[in-house]
Amino acid sequence: MISSDATNPKSVLSSGIGTQGQRHSPLTAVNPKTISRLTPVWSMSFGGEKQRGQESQPLVYNGKMFVTASYSRMYALDVKTGQKLWKYEHRLPEGIMPCCDVVNRGAALYDNLVIFATLDAQLVALDQNTGKVVWKEKIDDYSAGYSATAAPLIAEGLLLTGLSGGEFGVVGRVEARDPKTGKLVWSRPTVEGHMGYLNGKENGISGTTNATWPGETWKTGGASTWMGGTYDAKTGLAYFGTGNPGPWNSHVRKGDNLYSSSTVAIDVKTGKIAWSYQNTPNDAWDFDGSNEFVTFDMDGKRMGAKADRNGFFYVIDATTGKLGNAFPFVKKITWATDIDLKTGRPNFVADNRPGDPTAPGGEGTKGKSVFSAPAFLGAKNQMPMAYSPLTKLFYVPTNEWGMEIWNEPITYKKGGAFLGAGFTIKPLFEDHIGSLRAIDPKTGKIAWEIKNTAPLWGGALTTAGNLVFWGTPEGFLKAADATTGKEVWKFQTGSGVVAPPITWMQDGEQYISVVSGWGGAVPLWGGEVAKKVNFLEQGGSVWTFKLMK
Repeated sequence: MISSDATNPKSVLSSGIGTQGQRHSPLTAVNPKTISRLTPVWSMSFGGEKQRGQESQPLVYNGKMFVTASYSRMYALDVKTGQKLWKYEHRLPEGIMPCCDVVNRGAALYDNLVIFATLDAQLVALDQNTGKVVWKEKIDDYSAGYSATAAPLIAEGLLLTGLSGGEFGVVGRVEARDPKTGKLVWSRPTVEGHMGYLNGKENGISGTTNATWPGETWKTGGASTWMGGTYDAKTGLAYFGTGNPGPWNSHVRKGDNLYSSSTVAIDVKTGKIAWSYQNTPNDAWDFDGSNEFVTFDMDGKRMGAKADRNGFFYVIDATTGKLGNAFPFVKKITWATDIDLKTGRPNFVADNRPGDPTAPGGEGTKGKSVFSAPAFLGAKNQMPMAYSPLTKLFYVPTNEWGMEIWNEPITYKKGGAFLGAGFTIKPLFEDHIGSLRAIDPKTGKIAWEIKNTAPLWGGALTTAGNLVFWGTPEGFLKAADATTGKEVWKFQTGSGVVAPPITWMQDGEQYISVVSGWGGAVPLWGGEVAKKVNFLEQGGSVWTFKLMK
């Protein structure tokens, strides 16, 4: 059932509406001609004072909706009425250290379980009918900076999860567990030099120790897999993006720093890296590489697309990892001129790397400051893009901003922030920061765009009804004609939308749902941008719509 999730519109069983992450539905009842009749049928509040950012994608199965909320909460709802069937609130310790709000991005379904990750780096499996805990497993030590916010992934009967904490000098990895028991099957580190395990036995280190990390820097290398992964049954590979290397100060860790700021393809059966592609070698700007890798068919080949935080859109052979194409998808990129399609490496702009604070002539407290675009929050961040097999376009929520950034001296301390950098984010244009762009992966051309005053921070959804849905921080859930970009519908949800919408069929009718609740990284880290959106109100609710007759 999970493997056919993308083609079965009667349920939503996985994050990404199918393990490939295309976020496309075959449903057609809601289309440009009928959407004027799309009306809310229920709204359910998460309640309490625990609002903050709500980035969850709901799941739908057997008449129930399973949706997570801020502070590691889980709700089961009646899909037709929104009635609360049960609620689970994870007991969080005082010392949790999430870098970027207390969000949760969703769950996984398997058998009679609904499984999700928590801010104190645990996995919890609940009975779908009662909400009772069936099993609970620790991913890692929250006091060392580990946390978890992404929706788990089911692939070949295994539960695949990543982890968060790249700002605290953690070591990223992907884990596979038995979803019925939580027992660890394999573990694959995403920093070179660390040992992988399979069924409790050593399974080879990742890469070659000290090949691209000097000294002992690999021991606190970051590269967290904080957005979770995708899986393609045709290749047998799971694809996880990896985050920034630690610390941000790149002069401390001269070298490429594998496998940070990369896409890592892992053989699900063996837990070994089949291939990797590094988007930003020796990342100095916190560009991460955690963005989702979405597989699709192009010219008879299985390809994967990634809109990276660094501003470039990559098209890569999903089987071999060979780069097919790379092009900018935002208007201003200052850290590199382009991507060399033969070597796959960026052509860096040397003067746009923040300076070394220990360089001769400096005071040892602050390196040369540079203005860089995109800003570290990225040309695209956690908000997932969507693909339409009908238009053959990707629909990408993008942001145009830059930052002043400089390096500072830094040493690792367990549980402490491991940055070695300072920054201030600034908008690039007066009229917009966000923009939904329809991008042709073959040509790199932007077919159309719809600008947005505030940054876009929620994901997209496409349907066979030739529509694309997305939300805005100003509170709107919107829809546009997927071919022309003409906006055809919008609804005010009462708080900012920073989550991806879903759609499914229930008793012969097409439903659409989205979680509303402003928050996430922008108001916490956004500098001048945060000041521009401080009028936006927090919230926490699920809105559900269908066509009125």
